[in-house]
Amino acid sequence: MATTSGSGGSLPPGGLKKLAGFSLADLEAVRLVLRGDSVIDWHRLDFADLDEVDAFLRAHELDPNDEHDAARLQHLKQESIGYLRRQFHYPVPKPVEEASVRDLLLLASTKGHRQACACTILKAIHVIHHLEGRELLFLLPFSDQEVFRIVEEKVFRVIGHMLAKGLPVVEFVGGRKNRDSLFTKLLSKQETIAAQVYDKLRFRIVTRTPEDLLPTLEYLTKHLFPFNYVVPAQSTNSIFSLREICEGHPHLAPMLQHMQVGAHEEIGNTENSFSAGNYRIIHFVVDMPVRLADDLLAAAPAAAAGLGRAGFVICEFQLVDQATDQANERGEASHDAYKGRQKRAVMRRLHLGDREDRVDSQRLIQPKRES
Repeated sequence: MATTSGSGGSLPPGGLKKLAGFSLADLEAVRLVLRGDSVIDWHRLDFADLDEVDAFLRAHELDPNDEHDAARLQHLKQESIGYLRRQFHYPVPKPVEEASVRDLLLLASTKGHRQACACTILKAIHVIHHLEGRELLFLLPFSDQEVFRIVEEKVFRVIGHMLAKGLPVVEFVGGRKNRDSLFTKLLSKQETIAAQVYDKLRFRIVTRTPEDLLPTLEYLTKHLFPFNYVVPAQSTNSIFSLREICEGHPHLAPMLQHMQVGAHEEIGNTENSFSAGNYRIIHFVVDMPVRLADDLLAAAPAAAAGLGRAGFVICEFQLVDQATDQANERGEASHDAYKGRQKRAVMRRLHLGDREDRVDSQRLIQPKRES
């Protein structure tokens, strides 16, 4: 586990974006992360220009100015259109078919039939890129530990840049869940299997104040991970109501009427049965795109050709402000209390299974006294 800390200081020009500078695209992105929605359920995008489009593509580890990445984007577009035609006989207007992926992202931010068509193609691209990136990692001859190292280097680089710029991150902790913790997690939840453990890699970011949380989250969606690869239904936000923040802010309030996917709902509170009722956190899971080095790709089998140069790795993020983080470490909300509840549940399950005549699980884990 690695830990680094930062301190205060005024924000330099080009620091975190203030709420008054949020665009509709920014607000939609952070809302999707907080709620754990799926971009497949969206009906439009909100990019204003090619600069915003290119930043979005770079968050996917795709450089539109790189000839290999440009070819990759063209491949994804053709695969998407081919799928839609084969399976649904989907009609694609010629101007849409001939548009680049960059242009499709802008077109999906307009209105009309071509806009709807562009969105449909982009949704298929989203899935195809993800599937092929997953397949690429599966084919490469290296271990999970090597993959985790690549993710950690990426996260540490971005967070280190934030600290160097004086952005309001007062603490950052990153690391890998140890084997015993993985065993305990798998044993504690009936529905969990090894493939569904999302926090083998986890990162916790502590901001200076609650007001820094949303701008920090917006920064992460631009520089660390694209919002559309947040894992649906795995988000928790028990710190604030995004809707109430928007309603109380003169710049954000008019945007509420333009929000999509349950605009009037405030969800994103996936429960953890072992967390205390007063525990507060922003938690979400990302399938992180990582750029693979040429020497790693050179070792890939022929079947990996055409799958691009980016793989995807699941990791968990926690975001919290300093005061809330300190409150979380007191009493029943503390990590030690959480682990105690989890261990008691595991021992109950191991010892009794699903028997009705369960005995006090606390007694089961107490050491016997010497007579």
